[in-house]
Amino acid sequence: MKLDPDAQVLHDAMIKANRPAMETLTPVEGRKFMRDLRTALKQAVPPVAEVQELVADGPHGAIPVRIYRSKPRAQGPQPVVMFFHGGGWVIGDLETHDNLCRSIANAGECAVVSVDYRLAPEHKFPKAADDCWAAARWAHARAGDLALDRERMAVAGDSAGGNLATVTAMLAAQSGEVALRYQVLLYPTVDLGFSYGSFKNAGTGFNLTAPAMEWFRDHYLNSPHEVDDWRASPLRSKDIAKLPPAYIATAGCDPLCDEGEAYARLLARHGVPVTFRHFPGQMHGFAGMSGFVKAADEVLADIGAELRKAWQAAR
Repeated sequence: MKLDPDAQVLHDAMIKANRPAMETLTPVEGRKFMRDLRTALKQAVPPVAEVQELVADGPHGAIPVRIYRSKPRAQGPQPVVMFFHGGGWVIGDLETHDNLCRSIANAGECAVVSVDYRLAPEHKFPKAADDCWAAARWAHARAGDLALDRERMAVAGDSAGGNLATVTAMLAAQSGEVALRYQVLLYPTVDLGFSYGSFKNAGTGFNLTAPAMEWFRDHYLNSPHEVDDWRASPLRSKDIAKLPPAYIATAGCDPLCDEGEAYARLLARHGVPVTFRHFPGQMHGFAGMSGFVKAADEVLADIGAELRKAWQAAR
């Protein structure tokens, strides 16, 4: 597998910086490393109309959220995307995904509610999933007060956040409590068995490795038996047909590549409309690399177009 030239430049810079292997760090060190990496990129910050810090209610306590709006609240309710950040359920926060959330709000002409869910190992499975579902229910219930359109809601996430977005979509479909119109899954983690070919083919040599994924999984789960729980491995769910349409993007130089494609095929087999796009020369996390890799702009344009179509269809 060969990286696209712009992705190779970024990867070379990471190697030159002598970044430590994630599995050699403690969770606290890993969190600092991710925040420092995002700061070091010095990306331009996309302007949005408004940013609001709030707290949602959840079964395990308060859940910080940040709402990005592409237009002021005074202009009326906006469609809304519940966004769940990546980081293997162990690292990542509102700040590490600030740029991506701003970009999605602008591209999708909507509001984005970024959810600062509880992290492992301090908060093991399924607390992250509990928080994300609680935040979606909170936004739906409070939509009138928050100037959000509860009839035009979607979920989105990258990597572990894609896992949480998928699980939230499944919980919404099962309960009937929240009607989701769309789901955006960026290189999602959907099977914690790690048995797909890309774990061997792309599990070393790039920014996300198979050993790092095992480190994340082992911090997240209470026991290996939980791999079979659909809330950990949604690809193993038997309840698929009622899910909303999806956009799924995968990267060729990513150990999660094959399971993302397998999930797209599973949805399609059950009659769920899927837009699937594969970026063969990209690494894990490329959607957040605007200003460095052209594919980030491409995937953001895709997301914006798909969300705007979903909003229009729900009118």
